[in-house]
Amino acid sequence: MAHDSDHHEHDHDHGADDHEHDDEELERQARRLVALSRIRQYGDPVLRMKAREVEAYDDDLTRLAERMTALMHDANGVGLAATQVGVLQRLFVFVDDGEDRVLVNPVLTKSSRDTDTDDEGCLSLRDVLVPVERSRAVTIEGRDLAGDPVSYELELPSARVVQHELDHLDGVLIIDRTDDASRRTALATLRPQPVLGSR
Repeated sequence: MAHDSDHHEHDHDHGADDHEHDDEELERQARRLVALSRIRQYGDPVLRMKAREVEAYDDDLTRLAERMTALMHDANGVGLAATQVGVLQRLFVFVDDGEDRVLVNPVLTKSSRDTDTDDEGCLSLRDVLVPVERSRAVTIEGRDLAGDPVSYELELPSARVVQHELDHLDGVLIIDRTDDASRRTALATLRPQPVLGSR
């Protein structure tokens, strides 16, 4: 899931550290573009596939989770599902209250009737923000990287993030959960633009 503040506004003191700050900002943007190029984008068939249960809690799984966590941060996201990196396993990473979390074989065991509609972005659907209705509070259970059971009782915004990532593991995208008008606008943005001069 994309971070709300994708487009940071920066106030500058015009001084010696301006150049340093600009360099840092350029480096951050470059890292973000590289990360996004490693995340599957809309149109990739893997994003529509249902992930399989994880059976082996091994070094490969740990490495996958570490790679996904680094990609999520570099891409300025708050959640990333394994399907978004082309791996059909039921695993996602997310940020909860400043902490990085990994959830393997996640299952939503409780959702509040109370809902909230807010704009959601997605690292696999660049430049798209659509309103999505989600439960305000959820309980999600699964396993950690060692295979031990874990359970999180989450409220917004983390509750929204885990619902978004769980959808990814079932091949569901935010454009499937929004209203018709928002979906049409999003699809127009996502459609490849015709190249001038091509037939």
